[in-house]
Amino acid sequence: MQIGSYQLSNNLILAPMAGVSDRPFRELCKQFGAGLAVSEMVASNPALQAHKRTLLKADHDGDTGIRSVQILGTQPQQMADAARLNVQRGADIIDINMGCPAKKVCSVAAGSALLRDEALVRQILETIVNAVDVPVTLKIRTGWNLQNRNAVSIAQIAENAGIAALTVHGRTRACKFDGRAEHETVKQVKQAVSIPVIANGDIDSPQAAKQVLDVTGADAIMIGRAAQGNPWLFNQINYFLKTGEQLEKPDTAMIYDTLMTHLEKLYRFYGEVSGVRIARKHIGWYFKQLDVIVPQPIKNTINLANTPSEQMGWTHAAFDHLTNICSASYENN
Repeated sequence: MQIGSYQLSNNLILAPMAGVSDRPFRELCKQFGAGLAVSEMVASNPALQAHKRTLLKADHDGDTGIRSVQILGTQPQQMADAARLNVQRGADIIDINMGCPAKKVCSVAAGSALLRDEALVRQILETIVNAVDVPVTLKIRTGWNLQNRNAVSIAQIAENAGIAALTVHGRTRACKFDGRAEHETVKQVKQAVSIPVIANGDIDSPQAAKQVLDVTGADAIMIGRAAQGNPWLFNQINYFLKTGEQLEKPDTAMIYDTLMTHLEKLYRFYGEVSGVRIARKHIGWYFKQLDVIVPQPIKNTINLANTPSEQMGWTHAAFDHLTNICSASYENN
């Protein structure tokens, strides 16, 4: 898989997810086999460029591999300026968000709302491509709603504008994340353009990854929500695509070790107060990978922790409790 002059180690890409795809999570997913990890979206509004959260999103210190940064906005020149700024901050690739279905994004005509205005899409893409010397990629949905699927038209506009690669999520903006992604439109896009096409949506297992690649003919796949608390998914997919065989699911010890490492990275990156708050959702996602149900009182205790030592201590105690449950269950059988 190649994007511009950059050769990826494989064709598996971590999706840009707001509040999730920060530097600690990107590095973890790359460690477990992601060929590329795209940053969470950065607003192009100049008033937000010096904001603490924006600076954290643009923090690539210690990042390994290719650095891809996603930008969000509606004004061509403003987005071009943001692209230049993020290249100065270390971005190797600029990704443009025209796929986010969130109401607060679409209400200001950004994200997937842009798909309704193909002339503006063309202007934005051409302006950004001409503004930077790095590859520019684009992420879209299949259209605004089921009656207006214009992904093929947008893809042709993107190719003509000089976009280096295109990601298509197999849902319209109106679908949000409901139902199952349909990848027939992704196949049509792949047949209509010569630039690399990346399929996205409901790729949550090695089998699903292979099926989507086979059905769409896409050059790569992008994985989002399925990687939350499950960074090993990239290794599992890589192995299955190469061998046709299934890797074993990580055991409780590996889940515990990976989670603890992730927590430490979050505390260092965000600071203790914000790190503890942000870690709560990640702990919940890791718990979902276990073979036993974590009792709600245990989850509540962890979520009430206010310091890293408390949070890690209660998480350690939870795994001790769960390990005893698993051992007892095994012995009884």
